[in-house]
Amino acid sequence: MIGIGSDHRGYNLKNEIKKYFDEVGIEYKDYGTDSTEITHYPIIAADLSRGIQDKECDRGVLICGSGIGMSIAANKFKGIRCALCTNEEAAKLAKAHDNANVIALPADTILSDEAIRAVRIWLATEFLNGRYLERQKMIEEIEKDNMK
Repeated sequence: MIGIGSDHRGYNLKNEIKKYFDEVGIEYKDYGTDSTEITHYPIIAADLSRGIQDKECDRGVLICGSGIGMSIAANKFKGIRCALCTNEEAAKLAKAHDNANVIALPADTILSDEAIRAVRIWLATEFLNGRYLERQKMIEEIEKDNMK
């Protein structure tokens, strides 16, 4: 299951991605928001990140105006590897090289079809392991030491 969440600026793009999920039969859990009324992205990022930690979902898509705030907030949670993805190549590398379990999308600067293509390629890409696994383990050690 995939978690999906947005703030008010990402709400419309989130709905477009949910339509895509419905069309292709991808199960998802919506972590909010439910309108374009102003909301705070750290709350949504925290809810989705906790959902992954609690195994309600195994990965997630977060959307805000720039994607930056969501990625910063999500990466404060142990076990979350959130990558800002502005295009398909970034999404592919986020998964292949960094095993990103969450991607953040910038609603203000990405078209909905580009965002859907980025999500699609991120979901289809496999983590390459090898030297990238070694690097992931290094990141996990940093997490262990710094996230009490």
